[in-house]
Amino acid sequence: MGFFGAGSTPAVTAPSATHPSAPIPVQGPGIGQGLRVPLGESGLHVFPLFLGGSEFGWHVDSGAAHEILDAYSERGGNALNTADGYSSGRSEHIIGQWMSTRGVRDDVVLGVRVGTDPDHPGLGPVNLIRSVEASLTRLQTDRIDLLYLDATSDSATRLEDTLATAEWLVESGKVRSVGSFGHTASQLVEARIMSSAGYPRMTVLDVPYNILRTREFDGDLRLVAGAQGIAVTSSQPLEHGYLTGAHRSRERVGSSVRGVQLAAAMNRRGARTLRVLDRIGEELSVPPAAVAIAWLLAQRVIVAPIVNVFAVAHVEEMMQGVGVRLSRTHLAEIARASE
Repeated sequence: MGFFGAGSTPAVTAPSATHPSAPIPVQGPGIGQGLRVPLGESGLHVFPLFLGGSEFGWHVDSGAAHEILDAYSERGGNALNTADGYSSGRSEHIIGQWMSTRGVRDDVVLGVRVGTDPDHPGLGPVNLIRSVEASLTRLQTDRIDLLYLDATSDSATRLEDTLATAEWLVESGKVRSVGSFGHTASQLVEARIMSSAGYPRMTVLDVPYNILRTREFDGDLRLVAGAQGIAVTSSQPLEHGYLTGAHRSRERVGSSVRGVQLAAAMNRRGARTLRVLDRIGEELSVPPAAVAIAWLLAQRVIVAPIVNVFAVAHVEEMMQGVGVRLSRTHLAEIARASE
């Protein structure tokens, strides 16, 4: 079938600057737009890879961030993640501006972690409401689809008081569902008991987790998440970027905070793991980062890792991991290397 309708004659136009052999531009929705998975019992459906905004407003300026968001959306992504403490709120502002100018708010599942805003710290009733209101203003929206409660920001407020406030936020329509960050396994059990009294359920858990970082999640936390049907959106899926394979020398990572984080992974175990990711990636014709993402999605409780990127080129690398299926042999190789 041609590009014109049957029997029609194309109009005469001025010569195009595009060479005749140039690739035909992609038309229509991104290939990932039809790929949506349920986010536990939250009622939300997401592309199985969240795009995180922790670098927006810090290492990535507004223009570059909008290009990254465009690239993710064009490929079918619909899940964004940010926090009130990222870049003093600039991350939320950049994402809000992008959603507003593109007119895509209803197409996006928006996850926001609160509790670390220095103006409204912690999860006490007053500060929690103020944090949510401030986030809504910066994001230029009337609702947060998934509100992560950051337990690491507040050890004084009772869980019951936090959930009672979250209940009001849900009932008022400002929040659709509630998630957890930093809660212990026993606190998640306590929260589930409270849900029988009418408090909102914590249906999603964000926990730092990747091939090289399993200790924080494996154990009681993983058992509770699995038993309660809590969906896990793992943050730090690439161990601060080390598992992309772009950083392999201690001498070249510098002494910044991120350089120190990268250097911590540069040991025999890390090098051994990266070599296996290289080999599998070569076999499957994908970058090491995609293999690392595929490994996470092969873990039953992981629904959608949260990836933070610095450039448009990184978006495609990460999103390739959603389409990769690792064999049992691949998973066994990775397990041996990362021991």
